[in-house]
Amino acid sequence: MGRKFIRRTIIDAPAELLFAWHKNPAAFGRLEPPFQKVEVIEKHGGIEDGATVTIALPSGPFKIIWKLAHKDYQEGRQFTDYQIKGPFKSWTHTHKFLPAENNQSILEDCIEYELPFGALSEIFFGGYFEDQFDRLFRYRHAVTAHDLQLLNRDKGQNEMRIAITGASGLIGKSLVNLLSGQGHEVFKLTRHKSSDAHEIQWDPNSGTLDPNALEGMDAVVHLAGESVGQVWTKEIKQRIRESREKGTTLIARTIANLQKKPAVFICASAIGYYGDRGDEPLNESSSVGRGFLAEVVKDWETATTAASSAGIRTVNMRFGVVLSPEGGALKQMLPPFQMGAGGNLGHGRQYFSWISLTDAVNAIRFAIETPSLQGPVNVVSPNPVTNAEFTRALGKVLSRPTIFPVPAMAARMIFGEMADEMLLGGARIFPQKLQQAGYPYQFPTIEAALRHELGK
Repeated sequence: MGRKFIRRTIIDAPAELLFAWHKNPAAFGRLEPPFQKVEVIEKHGGIEDGATVTIALPSGPFKIIWKLAHKDYQEGRQFTDYQIKGPFKSWTHTHKFLPAENNQSILEDCIEYELPFGALSEIFFGGYFEDQFDRLFRYRHAVTAHDLQLLNRDKGQNEMRIAITGASGLIGKSLVNLLSGQGHEVFKLTRHKSSDAHEIQWDPNSGTLDPNALEGMDAVVHLAGESVGQVWTKEIKQRIRESREKGTTLIARTIANLQKKPAVFICASAIGYYGDRGDEPLNESSSVGRGFLAEVVKDWETATTAASSAGIRTVNMRFGVVLSPEGGALKQMLPPFQMGAGGNLGHGRQYFSWISLTDAVNAIRFAIETPSLQGPVNVVSPNPVTNAEFTRALGKVLSRPTIFPVPAMAARMIFGEMADEMLLGGARIFPQKLQQAGYPYQFPTIEAALRHELGK
């Protein structure tokens, strides 16, 4: 017996623009939800008739291989993908882009499918797949509505050439897809040789970077750096420090000496600058704190001086804890919380200054486009929470109890020095500059952010 799922959403952009956005290869990355990652094994063509894509879907320790092909392509109006091989008895997904009043459009996803094994599957899995489709397309339509609003607003404006380091990282991957989907030409700085015209080789350890490759860029975004979310041995601390100082110094000096300099240099930074400050309200004018991270961040931001001294607008984006199930703190927290074994870290009163991945990426785009932003900029939600408040919110979103605290002594035994600065310490930080510049937060509250990023 066949089933049908339909979701429709009003999009604030004409149907032709909505269709064109879906044709852009970056749309696939934008529409892939962080809570349901897929691996593209093989791809031939785009969305036109006859194009195919083979993906792997994670299913516990296994992977489900799913091969789809496209048909019924109508320029500006629709395309359909159907299953050649995969988990369903049959599957047809029609994407429609329908004109609406007031220069708007209707995005419609219609899925007609049959479950394998007949009535038995219907009894045990019919409701499950309906819930999963609702979860998936609620996320996809929200992202589409946001991106098309930006695209419709900015159409006719000049496209930019933007170079990005750390493009394969948590923030970088999402940023590349966002900017590419908006029509900008994105270049990735990588450590390996590549024949791709949009990849630029560099090596911060040896100080190697061809300045000609950055000549004429409109913006440079520097996100690369060793992860701080690991046990801080002497060697790791050295790598954390050097990866930031060497890479930032190389980029800043290189663009400072270009004949045609970029208009803006966006450099990642961190709220570790403020140290452990209890419940003291902090903004960008607050003093530097104490500790290893505070020292690293101070030197990291100083390394951008060559760029700012050369007249390049330089923005040091002090990121809070970026929330995404794809990586960082939330990815590590999810397994125990999903099993009902989550709880406060230490006493739970330490402040947790956070930002959703969605807002972190959009804040970078906003900083590129906003001439008034320069110097340190706190990239955090305007609503910091305590660890206990975060714990309750995550438990609520996951529908799990949170009654198993992690004692401070246990955290120190496992994580050493890092535990005191990143887990048991905290700072109550506010995004004064972003708010004064008018940045429109998509997810300013912790529960809304967690529901979006986790698809709940």
